[in-house]
Amino acid sequence: MTDTIFVSGLALHAYHGVMQHEAKVGQTFKIDLTLTIDLAEASRSDQLKHTVSYDAVVNIASEAFCTRRYRLVEAAAGAVAGAVLDAFSQVLAVTVTVHKPHAPIAATFDDVGVTVGRSRRGGR
Repeated sequence: MTDTIFVSGLALHAYHGVMQHEAKVGQTFKIDLTLTIDLAEASRSDQLKHTVSYDAVVNIASEAFCTRRYRLVEAAAGAVAGAVLDAFSQVLAVTVTVHKPHAPIAATFDDVGVTVGRSRRGGR
């Protein structure tokens, strides 16, 4: 199956990180989501009930990412992936990329982060 729904560049301020100042000040993370879903019925019917709402996906992802402090972005990404699968039974798999553009690294870099993939067939 090649049908996907995606949200790219969702900006969320959160307090994730190992360093003490990250817990106090926080930072803005960017999240990309790709949901694998069968969109055949939605493409025929033109009805929202045959797909998932982008707004609902953003709300679920934001809640999972922001309501708890994680030391590792790996854990935060996994929480988002799990929340999406739990909330939307028609989603077969989800890929979550968390970009941490202000990671406390003593180097110049364009981007740093993690990508996790979860599916209903395992991998959780």
